Amino acid sequence: MSATETSATVSPREAAPPRPMWQVIVIRPETMTLLLLVVALFAASLLSPYFLDVTYILKSFTLSAEFAIVALVLTMVIISGEIDLSPAANMALSACLFAFAQQQGLPMPLAIGVGLVSGLVMGAINGFMVIRLEIPSIIVTIGTLTLYRGIAQVLAGDKSIRVPDWFIGINNVLVLGVPVPVIVFIVLSVLLGLVLGTTIYGRQLYQIGTNEVAARYAGIRTKRIKFVLFLLMGLFSSVAGLMTASRLGSVRYDLGLGGELQMVLMAMLGGTYIFGGRGSILGTFLAAWLLVIVSTGMTVANVLPAVQLVVLGVLLIVAIIATNLIYSRTQR
Repeated sequence: MSATETSATVSPREAAPPRPMWQVIVIRPETMTLLLLVVALFAASLLSPYFLDVTYILKSFTLSAEFAIVALVLTMVIISGEIDLSPAANMALSACLFAFAQQQGLPMPLAIGVGLVSGLVMGAINGFMVIRLEIPSIIVTIGTLTLYRGIAQVLAGDKSIRVPDWFIGINNVLVLGVPVPVIVFIVLSVLLGLVLGTTIYGRQLYQIGTNEVAARYAGIRTKRIKFVLFLLMGLFSSVAGLMTASRLGSVRYDLGLGGELQMVLMAMLGGTYIFGGRGSILGTFLAAWLLVIVSTGMTVANVLPAVQLVVLGVLLIVAIIATNLIYSRTQR
């Protein structure tokens, strides 16, 4: 029997039958996140009837909205095969630079511009070292995390820098009964979801994360796309920093401290693959709401902050393991 006849005989047996649509939907990470969100809402409602009140949930979400906004962009960075652990430190430094500038008498529009531009610069620094110097992004951003936080402490010291009264309270500004930070998060989720799901740029991003060498040979400008992603991380981190300053009414060097864990957890819990190439904005969107329900529920139950941190760490580990299992099963 010839090789051609052998392959023709074996191929039909080796070809796996297409999965039913219901099975494809059920084993998606987003489905797991949605189910966990429903369970969390039910459990939280047993702790307090306020969890059945949409207004209460929206108000609770404003406490984590800044991290959730950055987590959306971080999802795209991870899909591309990179990681950025410095956005929380970026938030602190850009907010400190903004507050310091306005304290020195700079007009507010210019002070806000200082904060936003500083975020872009920090993103460019990360991008330059990762893309041009070819240093692993996890090493670069661990270093800049410490650097940015240290510069913020030099600027602000151990004191708080108060912002003008009219700048305070973005979380209390409502549009059709919805706080502005929540609206920003939802709008950005829709926009980035459309970019990833319906544009050539989104498809190229997945290709880069799956196999960067193959993507480069296919004519995709991988370095330019990744550099733009780091710029976006810097910009939206600074936006989140200014929003946090408005919510708190003052700025300290430890603003957003520990936020890296929550941002990464939102992306991982939403099904973003840590090694790149897979993930979705929808998953991160659902995971952000899940974390708000879990964190608020633990606060209502008087769980100590240290224990809450342990729970978030366990969730992160479980999310990574579950995502790996799901994706390994879909590749069979």
